[in-house]
Formats: sequence, structure tokens, C-alpha cells
Amino acid sequence: MHPHAGASLSRRRFLALSASGAAVGATALSGCALQVAGAATGGGESVTMMVNLDDVPPALVKQAQKELGIRITVVANDITRLIAMLTNGNPPDLVRGVGALDAPFFAARGVAENLDPYFARSTVLKVDDLDPANDLWRYDGKTQGKGPRYGMAKDFSQDAMFWYNTAHYDQAGLDYPSETEPITFEQWLDDAKRLVRRKNGQTTVYGGSYNGLGLGILFTNLTAAAGGSLFSEDFSRVDFTTPEARRALTWYVDYARTRVGPSLVQPNPDAWDGPTYVANRMAMSGNGYWLGGMINAEPKLAKTSRLAPAPVFEGGPRISSCQGATGMWMPKKARNKDAAWRVFEWFFGEGPAKARAEGGWGIPSLKSLQPLMPHKEDYQQRVLKVQRAELKHFSVTPFTPYIKWDALEALINQVIPAAMKGRISVDTLAGRLNSAVNDQMKRGKEQVG
Repeated sequence: MHPHAGASLSRRRFLALSASGAAVGATALSGCALQVAGAATGGGESVTMMVNLDDVPPALVKQAQKELGIRITVVANDITRLIAMLTNGNPPDLVRGVGALDAPFFAARGVAENLDPYFARSTVLKVDDLDPANDLWRYDGKTQGKGPRYGMAKDFSQDAMFWYNTAHYDQAGLDYPSETEPITFEQWLDDAKRLVRRKNGQTTVYGGSYNGLGLGILFTNLTAAAGGSLFSEDFSRVDFTTPEARRALTWYVDYARTRVGPSLVQPNPDAWDGPTYVANRMAMSGNGYWLGGMINAEPKLAKTSRLAPAPVFEGGPRISSCQGATGMWMPKKARNKDAAWRVFEWFFGEGPAKARAEGGWGIPSLKSLQPLMPHKEDYQQRVLKVQRAELKHFSVTPFTPYIKWDALEALINQVIPAAMKGRISVDTLAGRLNSAVNDQMKRGKEQVG
């Protein structure tokens, strides 16, 4: 049992939950139960879910009332409000979380319920049916990927994979990347330099975009792909100066300096890859299977699009991680655990899960639902073949419990642009990142105890 499992919650323990580290004021307490329009009232049990509003839209709230007899109140996902609700002893019953980043953070602080007993007696969610990507929601007190389960992914992708548009390759006279053998990161960048198109100093077609789901998790994964770990063995420190982390930093800084794709020094006006790729203004997009949900809606583009394995560093291991595994967890102090678990089973294993599987916006996190992935068209079958082969290369790249991912992101975003602009060397960058991040991680470790 985690040493803090029975400890009472205090505000001090939660300061690190907020990216700013600011104490939560009374303002956070207002509007805690945002009632969704159309939520059914009266009768049955009630469950409060803190999620993004489009995760559980009004139609799903009505469906839950009809199929389960449970009334759902949806609260907008907000870390400040979550801290307030947890510290005031009135937490939501289920909370949205990104497994790859949030699971160790909340488990280490003793606020997340160990769901192993619930899985053990469930007839809907069976442990042997869980895709290994769900291991991102496991934490044994030291390392992510082992130990009790604290949540589950609604679906997932292997986010180091990339999509490419063969029309742009044809135009540049380039060979397509293999759909079975990974290309190197070095080759990816060379291809991007040849695919980028500019006119009057403006980029008209990005050669490629490779930003992951955020720079913190991207560097965690790139360092692993170089054969190392961004974190010390006990996850209490980062080290950007190891040969592997330096290799990851050097590659990404080169990517930004060459301006072949979006970065902090060349922001994408569309804010993210999806609209740009769909508008034919991006030759490669470093996003996993889930982007296919958007690509499938454009049959012409879908026919010229391919999914490729995650690149490797020359001489490095072949790994293909998941940087998201977005799902839900249950606070230890939740009041309606049995009803919450019934909603959890329904959302992750019944009607809503089947509907998500058919949409192509992610790989179902239950193996039994994976046959529902879109496969009617030839191009969908080709993508599925690549994706199925890639699943064999999945592994958990553990993340630290001692800093909230968005705080890590903010620190990197402050320091890295100087290197992207050529004002500081990668060695100077690595040193600055170490001192900024380790200072925050030291405080985070003190809060966990």
C-alpha cells in the first residue's frame, strides 16, 4: 500500500497539482456542479463526471439515464476546480485524465482509487481483454506500467507513428517510407527538407510536423528511442545532458531550425496538424492512428494517405509508445463508487465504446472491440495492416510522478526557443532545462513525501 494512501488531503499536497503552483482561492469553488443542459433529473443514482464537455455530450447523458438509470452531472475539466473539489471533500466520481502523463501523478499522491478490485469482479471489463496500452494507467509506487490499475484509456494511438501524403512525395520525386520497416529520424528530417515548399518567404506546404502531444512527453519518448531515459532511476530528476537526451534535443532543435514544420519559432496558424494536413498543406504529420478519424472524412485525401511505423534513431531500439491513453480515474474520496463504476463499465466497454471504435479516432482499448475499427475501404484496410503490425512494438515509456505535465511543458517552452533561433547551443539548453525542471521536481517530490 502506498504510504500516503490513508493520509488526509491538505492544500499543501495539492499545490503541485496546479501548473502555476498557486494556492486555490475561493473563486475556484464557484460553479462546481455545472449542470449539463438536458441532464435527466430525479430517480436512480447520481454520478458527477469531470470531463471535457464533448466527451460526454447531452445525448450520452440521456443515454446513460435510459440504459443505466443513473443521472450524470458533467463538470467541465479544470485542474483548479478539481483541486478545490478534492480538498473540500466533495470530489467528482470520475475524472478525465491522460494516462501517459497523469496516472503516476495522481496515484503517487494517494488521491486515485485502486481499481483492481473493480476489474476483478467486472463482467464487462476483463483484465485479459485490456490492450497493453492500458498499462499506462498502472503504478506500483515507483514506476508507471506496473502494479495496480488506477484508470483506463477510452482509446489510444501509438503517437510516434506518422501519416504521409503520397501526392507530395510524387511531386518531390521521393520514395515513400516503408509501411513495415521504420525509417530513421535522420531520414525523416532529410525527407521533410525535400518536401517543404515555400513561396515569397512563406511556407506553403510543411515538409513534416513532429511535435508529439507536447514537448515534455515528446522528449521522454525521443530519449527512450535513442536508448536512454530522460528521468533518473527514481524519477526524481531529469537529465537532458546524457548522450541519449542530447541526441533527442539536437534532432528536435534541428527540426525547428530548418523550419520544415511547425514549432514554437514557426507556429502553425491552424494551431494543430489536423486542418493543415486535410487542406493538403502538410506532407508528413507525426500523429498516430487517431488522425485517421479526420482523414477518413475526406475520401480523396484518404486514398493518398499512408500511416508509417514510428521512426528509430540509427542504432537505437525500435519502440512505439502511446503519449496519451486519455481516459478516466476515480478519486479515492468519491461518494458514489458503485454507480461510478457502472458508468465506467458502460463508457469504456458498452455502447459509447463501440461507437468510438467504429469512428476511427483511436484504437479501442479493449482487444475485443478492435475488429470494429474502420475496414470497409481498401485504404482503411491498408492503414489497419500497418497499425496491427505496429502494436507488437508498443511498450510503456514511464513518466515522472513529480511534476505535472503542463508545468514541464511550460518550462521547456520558456527555455527552448533561444536554441531554435541559434542563440544558444544544445549543451547550454540542456543545462538550463536541467536546472529549471529539477528545481520544480524537487518541490514535487517533497509534496509526495
